Amino acid sequence: METQGVLISFYCHTRARHDGKLVYEWLLEHAKKHGIGGGSAFRAICGYGRHGVLHEEQFFELADDLAVKVEFLLNPQQAKSLLDTVRTIGIDAVYAISPASFGTLGKLPATD
Repeated sequence: METQGVLISFYCHTRARHDGKLVYEWLLEHAKKHGIGGGSAFRAICGYGRHGVLHEEQFFELADDLAVKVEFLLNPQQAKSLLDTVRTIGIDAVYAISPASFGTLGKLPATD
């Protein structure tokens, strides 16, 4: 069964922090505490941002300015609530929201 909702992605710097935690960890922990069923964080290997400076991961460089993308598949109400929270507490991140159809493949959990 497909669910209609949204894909919300947040982009932040690798070492960006909020409330003593890395932003991507904070986002995932906050979402979990508020009943969001899952989220993922992905680290970039190369990219540039609004300032146009190209950054790439290199062996001798820590690449602190590379981005981390944190994604969630949500219903529209969950997305609005999460975005409102992030906006209110002042996390420094870029976000994107796209319509999404999603579902689960494979074996379903057994029901008694």
